[in-house]
Parts: sequence; C-alpha cells; structure tokens
Amino acid sequence: MAYQKLALFLLYTFLCQIIFSSPLPHLCPGDQALALLQFNHMFSINPNASPDYYCNSSFPKTLSWNKSTDCCSWDGVHCDEMTGQVIELNLGCSRLQGKFHSNSSLFQLSNLKRLDLSHNDFSRSFISPKFGEFSSLTHLDLSGSYFSGLIPYEISHLSKLYVLRIQDAYELRFGPHNFELLLKNLTQLRELDLSNVNISSTIPLNFSSYLTTLYLSNTQLYGIFPERVFHLSDLESLDLSFNHQLTVRFPTTKWNSSASLMKLHLYDVNFTGRIPESFSHLTSLLELDMSYCNLSGPILKPLWNLTKIEFLDMSDNHLEGPISHLLRFGKLRELLLWRNNFAGQLDFLSFNRSWTQLVWLDFSSNSLTGPIPSNISGLQNLQFLELSSNHLNGTIPSWVFSLPSLSELHLSNNSFSGKIQEFKSKTLNYVFLNQNQLQGPIPRSLLNQQHLFYLFLSHNNLSGQIDSAICSNAKPLIVLDLGSNNLEGKIPQCLGEMSELWVLDLSNNSLSGTINTTFSIGNQLKIIKLDGNKLEGKVPQSLINCKYLKLVDLGNNQLNDTFPKWLGTLPSLMILKLRSNKLHGPIKISTTENLFAQIGIIDLSLNGFSGDLPVSLFENFEAMKIIDEDNGIPRYVADEYSIVYMNSLIETTKGLDLEFHGVLKANIIINLSKNRFEGPIPSIIGDLIGLRTLNLSHNRLKDHIPTSLQHLSVLESLDLSSNKIGGEIPQQLASLTSLEVLNLSHNHLVGCIPKGKQFDTFEDSSYQGNDGLHGFPLSRDCGGGDGVPQRTTPVELDQEEEEEGDSPMISWQAVLMGYGCGLVIGLSVIYIMLSTQNPAWFSRMVLQLEHRMITRMKRHKKRY
Repeated sequence: MAYQKLALFLLYTFLCQIIFSSPLPHLCPGDQALALLQFNHMFSINPNASPDYYCNSSFPKTLSWNKSTDCCSWDGVHCDEMTGQVIELNLGCSRLQGKFHSNSSLFQLSNLKRLDLSHNDFSRSFISPKFGEFSSLTHLDLSGSYFSGLIPYEISHLSKLYVLRIQDAYELRFGPHNFELLLKNLTQLRELDLSNVNISSTIPLNFSSYLTTLYLSNTQLYGIFPERVFHLSDLESLDLSFNHQLTVRFPTTKWNSSASLMKLHLYDVNFTGRIPESFSHLTSLLELDMSYCNLSGPILKPLWNLTKIEFLDMSDNHLEGPISHLLRFGKLRELLLWRNNFAGQLDFLSFNRSWTQLVWLDFSSNSLTGPIPSNISGLQNLQFLELSSNHLNGTIPSWVFSLPSLSELHLSNNSFSGKIQEFKSKTLNYVFLNQNQLQGPIPRSLLNQQHLFYLFLSHNNLSGQIDSAICSNAKPLIVLDLGSNNLEGKIPQCLGEMSELWVLDLSNNSLSGTINTTFSIGNQLKIIKLDGNKLEGKVPQSLINCKYLKLVDLGNNQLNDTFPKWLGTLPSLMILKLRSNKLHGPIKISTTENLFAQIGIIDLSLNGFSGDLPVSLFENFEAMKIIDEDNGIPRYVADEYSIVYMNSLIETTKGLDLEFHGVLKANIIINLSKNRFEGPIPSIIGDLIGLRTLNLSHNRLKDHIPTSLQHLSVLESLDLSSNKIGGEIPQQLASLTSLEVLNLSHNHLVGCIPKGKQFDTFEDSSYQGNDGLHGFPLSRDCGGGDGVPQRTTPVELDQEEEEEGDSPMISWQAVLMGYGCGLVIGLSVIYIMLSTQNPAWFSRMVLQLEHRMITRMKRHKKRY
C-alpha cells in the first residue's frame, strides 16, 4: 500500500511539473481579432486574380477569418505562444482589392514583427506614415500591391528591419533625401528590394553593413556606385539593372564579397573600363548579367574562372572572338549572347559534353556561319534554342526536332534549306522559322501541338495545302504567319473559329477559291492578311464579327464585289487594303452611318470603282481630321496591344520602291488611283488635315484643283496625274511646306506654276502633258509666246492599260506584318517582324526590347 501511495505521489508531482513548466497557449486577444476583422471588411476578394511571377499560389486567406474561432488559427495569422499577441501577418497573394486607408485598424496590431501585404490590389492607395509605428517590425513586404505616391519617411523609423521589399511599385517614389535617411537609419537591414521605385538619387555611403541582398533595378539612380558595396562580406545578390545613368567601377583588387556573391545583374548600367582581374575571384557566382553594358573584345579572361556559373547573359554588347572558352562553364543552364559580333561556326557544340543542364541557348543576331552541327548530344534538357539573324545555312539537323522538352525554336532570318522534319517535342510554344529557304509541306506534328501560341513560317518556299488539323489541335494559337510561301488550295473554313487567334497572315501564296472562312462571333482577330493570292468571289460578310480588327488586307486577288461599306462598322479598323481586285460600282455612303471613323490608311486602287468620288466617305474619316503629334516618340499602328509589333509600307516614289518599316499612326494615306472615278475633286478633302499621302491619279476626274487642299499642312505626296483636271494650279498650294512629291502630269492645267518654297524643288516631270502650263521648271515661261494658255487633250488610259503598273510617282503598296521573332507574354505581346532590310536603329530597338522582356519574364520568379 505504501508503494502505491508513493507511486501516486510521484505521478502527481510529475504531472504538476508538466503543467506548470509548459503554460497553455493563450487565445488571441479580442481587440486584436476585432482589428483584423475590421481590416478585412475594408476589402473585397478579387475572384479573377491569378498567380503572378512572384506567387506560387493565389488564394483568399481571409475567407477563413471567423469571429467564432481563435484568430491565431486563421490563415496568414501567427501569434506569440506566450502572450497570444499577433506578431506575424502574411496576406501575400490573397486577392485583396480596395483602398488601404491611413487609419486602418491594422495599425492597432502594435506587436507585429512580420508583415506581408504583397501582390494584392490596393487601388493606388498611399502608404500610410503609420507603418513607421510598428517599432518591432523585422520584415515588411509591400511589393506589387499597387501602392502609389511618396514612400513616407516614417518607414526609416523601423530601425529593427531585416527585410524591406517594395519592389514592382511603378508609381511609388521617394521624397528628397528620404532614400538617404532610410539607408542611414535601417542599420540592421539584410535584404532591401526597391526595384522599379523612383529613387532619383545617388547611393549614400552610409548603409547597413549586414546587407546580403540589394535589388535597386530601374530606380533612376545616378552618380558613382559606391565601391564599398562590393566589399560587404555577406553580400550574395546585387541587381542594379536599368539604371543607365549609374556608373559602376569595380574594385581592381579582390572583393570582400568575392566568396559570398552569387548573383550580379548589371543590365544597362554605365560600365566604365574593362572587366578587372578581380572578377576571377568570384568563385561562388551563379548568375551574371552584363548585357547592354558596351563591352567589347573577346569574352574576357577574368570570367574563365567562373566555373560554377549557371546563368550568363552578356547580350547586346560588342563581344567577338572565339567562343570555345565557353566550354569551361560546365554547369550552365542559361547562356545568352545575342546581338554581339561573334563569328565563325558552331562546331564547338560538337565537342561539348558538359552542358547537360543547359536549358536556354541564345546566339541570335551575331555573324555565325555554316550549318548547325549534326553530331550534337547532351542537350536533351534544352527548352529555348535561339539562333535567329545569323548566316547559318544547310539543313536543320534532326537532333533539333528530337529535343523532348523544346518550348521555343528561333531560327528565323538565316539561309536554312530542306524540309521541316516532324517534331518529337509536344511542348512547343513558339516556332520561328521564317525568312529562310525551307521547302516541302508543313509537318503535321507541328500542327498538332496542343500548346502552340506563335507559328511563324513566312518567307520560305513551303508548299502543299494548309491542313485543317491546325484548327482542332493548335487551339491556343495567337499568331499564324504563313505568308510568302507557295501554299495552294483553299483556305480552311475553320480558321475563323480559332477563338484565341489575333493575327492571321496567309498573304503572298497561291491560295485559290472563295474566302469561305466563317469568322465566328467573339473572335479576337486584330490583323487579317490574305493579299497576294488568287482568291475569288465576294468579301466575306462574316468579317463583321471581327470587332477587334485593326487591319484587313485583301489586295492583289480576284475578288469581284461592290464596295463592302459594312466593314466601316468595325470600331477599331485603321487600315483597309482592297487594291488590285475586280471591285466595281459606285461608292455610296451616308454621313449618318458614321462608318470608318478610325481609318487611317485606305487603298482601293487598281479596281473598277466608278461614279463621283465618295464625298460622304471622306466626311466620315474622323481620324484623318487630326494631325497626329508624336512629340518625337514614334507611335505605330496597333502599338496598344503589341510591344514589339512592326509592319511596313512600300511607297513608289519617283520610280523607286522605298520600304518604310513601321506604319506610324501619323501615316494617313488615301489611294484611290487607277479606277474610273469621275466628276470634281471634293473640297471636303481639305478637312482631312492629317493626310500625308493623297493619290487620285489615273481616273477621269475633271474641273479644277480645290483651293481647300492648302489646309493639308502635313501633306507629303500629292498625285493627281492622268485625269481631266483643268484650270490653274492654286497659288495657295505653295503654302504646303511638307510637300516632297507632286505629280500633276497629263491633265488640262493652264496658267502659271506657283513659285516659291516646295514648288521651286519640283522637276518638269511633275507637269508634263499640260501644254497650257507656264513657268519654272518648264521651258515656257509665264508671259512668253502669244500669252494665251493652250489646252491639251488629256491622256486617257483604259482599265487594262492602267492595271499594267502603278503610277510612277506615288502609288503605294503596304506589306504589313512580314515575319517575327519574339514573344507575347499572356495577352500583352502579339506580333513581331524582323527583316534583313530593317533600318539598324529599328531592328536594334525591336531585338533589345524583345529580349529584355523575354529575359526578365523568364527569370522573374527566380529571386523567391
């Protein structure tokens, strides 16, 4: 019995020790639970919010918040086990939406140590100064939540902060000296991310010596970057990209951070001098981005020791010389050297067996020659292969088509020949094989891709028919560019039913039959190019369902129809090309119909339209009644839905075909030449003050040139040749100081040619065939001879003669959306065209912007 009592006593003692040594967890205080609920009631949940590049998942954490349960059990809420006080609140990626008020109940949680409000939508609210009252805060993340305005200086009161992130805040900025104050006071900082905040300051010399991560990309920093940063012993990641006014000078001796630094991103930073020998000590470096830093010469010897490097981007520089040294980098996953001066062949790939981890290889826009080696192995993990815009030739080797994980293939603008083989990859998203010499049919495996977004095969010698399998399999297709090949047969009817398609380009092939494509209601098409084929019949009425259409080109076919005025109801139509068909009859439109309000380029030339010029049509051209002022910044057609979209315009001027890359919104053009229009030139044309080119040549127009044309102050080309126009040339036209090309030949004009300004620059070919004209530059001066102007018989051309060629002065032909090499991420980027004939400045802009976007977005997620 005594033993039993002793055992019970010991058990009681043991239980008491457990109870008193491990206190029960406290419940969340009622006032803090109430504060959280009041905070939550200020916001709604955005059901359409989706995970972005920083959020692995996005779900409304506050849906679990219920006053009947302990707030310490709510999603995103963490309490102190001793006191029950809320010390951590993680609401990142919680789909919150609404205004964040400065007197929010959130500020009643005075014991918070960690606060994450990142990647919500706070509707451009200001950051409240009360954030500075969280005196215990060690982690604060306000990134990507649509705050705006000044970052309050009270943030610098948070002296215990280890981590401060306010990145991707495009409308946030610092007041004068506030950035300096923040770095001076936050002496415990380990991680600082202010990417995309407008700092507009130098970097102060006094800041935390504990920094491990410093992200200051795109912050408008300027001045000299402090060398002290490179000597921070714990520094692991440094990103200063997109600060072209910031000058970086590397230490010439070994850095204190050499052993710890793993990420160094310096895109578009003002780098001075050569890469110093001290780089050879960065033995822990995993990522190096020195693209667009004006580097030159061979890949420098100090980099050869970076044997742990996984990501290397030295694109858009002036590097040259041998690239075999790259074999030293045996752990590479991403190698980007596009737009440099590397020459020679790709033979070194044949001898490399170490790049088994390589995912991304980009040598685009160099001067590489020869074929792609056929005996390559070890690249089975390759997802992105980009060799566009080189001088590569031969057939595309079979190993390229056999890559099992290939997502993007960019081989455009080379001289590849032979057939496109069947693809083994089922993960293709982007295929750019345009501007080569490829032959044969389009492989069925390419049309069967379930995840294909962009297919560019234009400017090759492909043959055969367009397989309708593309409609049922490649459903997510956004751009289908098959232009300038030898394709034949009919256009598959189902193409108009592809719900995601934005660009359809089948131009310059041998397609025949009627356009029986049914464009379904709700389609997303913005650009349709079917020009340069053998299409017959009528303009398809279902085009009326393309509510987003901006450009339609059906020119150079055999369409037989009247003018499709119903196209004018499309609210966004900017370019209409119907040239060189068999369209006929008068153009009759009522001004009350409000048609073609946004049209900027209309080409109806080389048809059989008759009757008077359509006065009501001109009255509807509202977009032409405005002079587009670009303020030095060129704005291109369709630029609101395309970052790097470019198109081209070919004008025949003075007998020369001139190609202008990029159809500017300011290029307002009317071409009604080579028809059978008659009657007078309507004075209403003078209201179209945005006109740059007006071509009414080779018709049967009569009467006089209206003086209202003097109001076309930006007019650059005027062609009224080969008509029956009489009377004198209005003296008021001498005020057209932008006029570069004038053709009034073969009319009934009489009197003196206006003098001064542009009229002193035109040659006699502008006036030939008008025997009644006098003055410079003609040999007949005003007042010579008998002084009586002589009328002449006009030169009349029948329709067959007119169709033999364009007017030698200013008939024009638009070739839009040639071929592309690039990417639309989500629905923001759509159609890219690169051409060997591109002006250097434009080509550089396109490639630079495209690769900048692709590189940033593909790597965007890596930081976290």
